[in-house]
Amino acid sequence: MKAATAAAWLLAASAACAQPPSSAPDPARALAGPALTQALRQGGLVIYFRHTATDMSRNDAAMSGFADCGNQRPLSDEGRAAARGIGDSIRAVRAAGGDVLASPMCRTLETARLIFGQAQPDDAIVLRGDAGYPRLAGLFMAPVAAGRNRWVVGHGIPFRAIAGPPHLQEGEAAVLRPQGRCWTVVARLLPADWDALR
Repeated sequence: MKAATAAAWLLAASAACAQPPSSAPDPARALAGPALTQALRQGGLVIYFRHTATDMSRNDAAMSGFADCGNQRPLSDEGRAAARGIGDSIRAVRAAGGDVLASPMCRTLETARLIFGQAQPDDAIVLRGDAGYPRLAGLFMAPVAAGRNRWVVGHGIPFRAIAGPPHLQEGEAAVLRPQGRCWTVVARLLPADWDALR
């Protein structure tokens, strides 16, 4: 499949997935408490985080590239502490591991590394093409094997562009169940919510 055709297919599939477009958990399939903990352990899910809290006195206007951390909005001390706490809770819950992908921006990579200890940069999570974010939508739709999860750390705007409102808060995660040509949001978790799943 040619790249342009693949992008068009992914965009059409993601648009069809959210009618009306909303990233609120599907009431018929929402998970919480022990049921959510069990699902995270069983795997087969995509968990998308917006980076944790940042220093809003800084911005990205002068950055020369993804590696130019000195000219990007960084995590705050609160954001770093929140990321470490999320990581502790994920390990305590014994959630299934799997690929950890992050936007190559410094705040997203740092969030991922503080939570998981490592991350693979993937510009699909941040770069918008002519047809939106079709490669990111592909990460939401592609099946994940049982016993593994796909962990993604990115930004609020790309997620909202694909999945719809409400906007993710800093550090908030959306838990998605891929369905091949679609996905279902089954939960949303603020940083403090992870501790309650232990």
